[in-house]
Amino acid sequence: MKINIKKVPNTPGVYKFLNNQEIIYIGKAKDLKKRVSSYFGNSYKDRKTSQIKFLTDKVETFTTKNEVEALLLEQSLIKENKPKFNILLRDDKTYPYIYFSLDHEYPGVYLKRTKKSVDKKYFGPFVSSEAVKKSIKEIQKIFKVRNCTDSTFANRTRPCIEFQMKRCSAPCVQKINKLDYFEDITSAKSFLTSSDTKTVERLMKEINKAVSELDFEKASEIRDRLNRLNLLKEEQSVVTLANDIDIFSVSSEMSYLGVSIIVVRNGKIRGTKTHLIKQALYSSFDEVYQSAIFNFYENQLDIPNKVLCAYELEDKKILEDMFESKHQKKVRIIHSPSKSIRPIFNLCKLNSQQVIKNYISKEDKYTFALNEICGYVGLKHINKIEAYDVSHISGENGVASSVVFTKTGPEKKSYRLFNIPNHLCGNDVGSLEHVLERRIKYFDDPKIKPDLLLIDGGKTQLKFVNSVLDKSEHKDLKAISIVKGSNRIRATETIISRDGILELDKNSKAFLILQEMRDESHRFAIQAQRKKKRKTISKSELDSIKGIGTILKKRLLKKFKSIKNIKTANLSDLMTVEGINEKIAERIMKKFK
Repeated sequence: MKINIKKVPNTPGVYKFLNNQEIIYIGKAKDLKKRVSSYFGNSYKDRKTSQIKFLTDKVETFTTKNEVEALLLEQSLIKENKPKFNILLRDDKTYPYIYFSLDHEYPGVYLKRTKKSVDKKYFGPFVSSEAVKKSIKEIQKIFKVRNCTDSTFANRTRPCIEFQMKRCSAPCVQKINKLDYFEDITSAKSFLTSSDTKTVERLMKEINKAVSELDFEKASEIRDRLNRLNLLKEEQSVVTLANDIDIFSVSSEMSYLGVSIIVVRNGKIRGTKTHLIKQALYSSFDEVYQSAIFNFYENQLDIPNKVLCAYELEDKKILEDMFESKHQKKVRIIHSPSKSIRPIFNLCKLNSQQVIKNYISKEDKYTFALNEICGYVGLKHINKIEAYDVSHISGENGVASSVVFTKTGPEKKSYRLFNIPNHLCGNDVGSLEHVLERRIKYFDDPKIKPDLLLIDGGKTQLKFVNSVLDKSEHKDLKAISIVKGSNRIRATETIISRDGILELDKNSKAFLILQEMRDESHRFAIQAQRKKKRKTISKSELDSIKGIGTILKKRLLKKFKSIKNIKTANLSDLMTVEGINEKIAERIMKKFK
């Protein structure tokens, strides 16, 4: 359907693409007309844009004052409508909070999940339940706040093991009065909202106050609490000198996006979160980072002063303005990690890549690669590739290998080996011609015939392979070759077709799989060639000497290392080998003389 672009204004705002009244994509733009027009022009479109262009039968726009307002509106509409072409980083799970049961006579501290912080009883949200459990354990170690259920609390007649472990002050059996316990609850809440340093300063003031009032018992108790805090700080793994910072990293591979987020507070990793987006459709990494950051902080109360992104955003100001507008806080978006945060920064990048690798199956990997190769060689589909290599040593024991790769990876049951006649050993072109003439006879069976041949060699080898194909009934079969780079340095190889050099991205899945096929065919040929050589060596001149069997032959070769040394050995030397008597030694000398 023809979309009327003339009615779209040249203003910031949000646009919606619809198909049969259903919203399929929502986006924002600084200039709506320019952005919407880019989808419907005649220039080449990527897969996502082509799909959207094909399906869209209606465009709706909404003008905003600026791009920040557009971002806020876009994310709100995406959350509400969940269009199928938008990246949805938010899952529908609730977030974990630390909850204080303040309506109880002796409040406890717990992990609770909810979508929003409902009142002052809740602290969070945290990025993981493990972060909440760890924080609760810290609170119990320092402030001895109970963690039992209200029913357990009501039915206790003696202190539990938590009291013995000095992680609870046992208010259930009145081991602490109500006023002191509420002071502990207040301190625990303060601990969650301030740094370790502030908590230490507060405890020191309380010690000094207790000493000035000659309440040495209370001073001793607070001192023990301070010692536990210091011990806890030592137990925790301090990962960086940085104070409060959140790190975001996005990686892309095939049709997947991996998002990793690491939260650092007071120099410690307080939590991590990863997202995997399947069949990710996006126009730029900026779009992904904006969506990730916006959604992560939607319900967050604890927002750092700095957010570190592993990708240099083209327009970081829109996010900085978003923080100021939505959260009333100035936040700096940075891209260069300091020396102290770099190890965590690298960890975040690694995790965004790993979340994809953990998901991608072997079939996904090879299917994507073979589909990518199709575009380079001009085929509609590739289900099977055969790769060939020839191996020999000094023109002897020649062997050629054929390995098969499909969309599920190497198909080892279809691997084949070919012995090369002695007169062709050392002649790679002649060897390839010989092998293909033998192999091509089986291509009449469509189950055996590959869609593409890969040859380890240059233009000359490829030319002879194509000449064999042209003379056969399989002229439609395409062949490409992979040529080693200068000094055989990896990733400098060139891929050649009948029409010339194929410009493959050295980091593309297509190029990496062709490398893997070449390496596998080489490995298979070398393995067979060495095995053949060992068999040849085992058939030696010693076999024709009467009285020498397999065992004596092995002992002679072990002693003298080679046939040449055996030929020059004297009678007494030969007889030093166990099982070689004078008679057999004389036969050996007679044979070689």
